[in-house]
Amino acid sequence: MGSFQIEGGHKLKGEITPQGAKNEALQILCAVLLTPEKVIIENIPDILDVNKLIQILGNLGVKVEKLDKGKYSFIADDINLKYLESELFKQEGSSLRGSIMIVGPLLARFGKGYIPRPGGDKIGRRRLDTHFDGFIKLGAKFRYNREERFYGVEAPEGLKGVYMLLDQASVTGTANIIMAAVLAEGTTTIYNAACEPYIQQLCKMLVSMGAKIKGVGSNLLEIEGVEKLGGCNHRVLPDMIEIGSWIGLAAMTRSEITIKNVSWENLGLIPETFRKLGITLNKVGDDIHIPSQEEYEIQGYIDGSILTVADAPWPGFTPDLLSIVLVICTQAKGSVLIHQKMFESRLFFVDKLIDMGAKIILCDPHRATVIGHNFQSNLKATTMVSPDIRAGISLLIAALSAQGTSVIHNIEQIDRGYENIDERLRAIGAKITRKESN
Repeated sequence: MGSFQIEGGHKLKGEITPQGAKNEALQILCAVLLTPEKVIIENIPDILDVNKLIQILGNLGVKVEKLDKGKYSFIADDINLKYLESELFKQEGSSLRGSIMIVGPLLARFGKGYIPRPGGDKIGRRRLDTHFDGFIKLGAKFRYNREERFYGVEAPEGLKGVYMLLDQASVTGTANIIMAAVLAEGTTTIYNAACEPYIQQLCKMLVSMGAKIKGVGSNLLEIEGVEKLGGCNHRVLPDMIEIGSWIGLAAMTRSEITIKNVSWENLGLIPETFRKLGITLNKVGDDIHIPSQEEYEIQGYIDGSILTVADAPWPGFTPDLLSIVLVICTQAKGSVLIHQKMFESRLFFVDKLIDMGAKIILCDPHRATVIGHNFQSNLKATTMVSPDIRAGISLLIAALSAQGTSVIHNIEQIDRGYENIDERLRAIGAKITRKESN
C-alpha cells in the first residue's frame, strides 16, 4: 500500500491541464466492442481504473495498440467469449465497477453478456437494477448465480426495441442500455435517461459509427436500431471532476492557478457553485484562471438562511465534487450545509478533517454542516488513509493546505482516478513525495 508524504502550507503557482474524463473513458472504451472495425480514441487518461478496463478488453480478444500518449486504437474483430467464463475474468471484472458496461455491447452484438458483481468505491449501495431491467425490457433473459455472485443476460434471438421509463437516471445504466439498443431491432425510447456530457459524448461517438439516436442532451432518447456499426475517431472530454479538484486546491492553498482547456460549455453548474462559495473564477478563452485569494466568503440565500450545496442528476451539481466542496468550506468565511443525496457513506471521511481541526458536524450519513475557519486557524497535519477516490483527493487538498507534514496511505485509491498526480502537483510547487509499499 503506497503513501504520499505532503509538506503543507505552501502557495502554488502555474498552469495545469486536466486529464481526459475518467467516467467518459470507461463508457467509450466499452463501446469499441460494438464493431469489428478500428476505433481510435484520444485523450484517454492513464489511471488505474481505465488501464484495468483496457486490460479486460485485451483479454477479451480486442487488439489494442497505443499510438501516442493517451491515444489508442481498438479492433474488436475476434472476441473470445470464453474469457467471460474464466476465473481470470471473475477476478478482473469484480475489481472494477466500470466493467459492468461491457455487458450492453456484448449482449447487442453477440447475444450474451456476463459480469461478476463489480467493485469500485465503498461509498454506499450502487445497485445494478437499472442496467438489467433495461436489458430485460429489450428481450434479454436474466440470471444470477448467488454463490459465485455472477450476473448473466442472454438474447439468442436478438433484442427488440421498446419504450422504457428508467427507475433512476443512472449514468452507467443509461450508457449500457444505449449500447444495447443501438443494434436492437426496431426503435427504443428511453425516458428519464441520464444526460451528463459523458452520455452525450457516448451518443455522439455511436452516431459517428452509424447509430441513429435522437434527443441527445435530453432525458428522452429515441434510438432506431441498425444492423451494424463501423469504426470512428473520438476524443474524450477533459475531466470535470479533476477541474473541480484543481479549483478546490487553488482556494485552499490561496494559490494562483490556471486550468487549461476545460471545455467550459460542458461544466454545467460547477463554476457557479464554486462562485457561491466566494471563489473567484475568470474565464480566459477556454481556460479557468483562479487568482490568489486571502479569503473567500460563502453566499447565503436571499432570506439569510445557510447555503445548502446538494448533488443532483445532470444538469444539477455532480456528487463527485461534494467532497471537494466540503473541504473548501473548512477554510471559508461562513457556514454551509452539504447534502450528499446519492451515496450514504461518502461523507464518512469527515472524521479525518475533524482530526485536522476542521469544524464539521456530521448530521447523518447524508448531511454535514461545515463552519469555516476563514484561515484564522490552519488545519493541522496528520496521518490518514484514503477510503475512496474523491475522499482521497479531498484529503490530499486538505494536507497541502495544512500546517506541517501529513501522510496519506492507500493512495492506490487516488491513482484510480488521477493521472500522475504527484508529478503534476510538484510541477506547480507542491511538496509531495510518493513512497511505494514494501
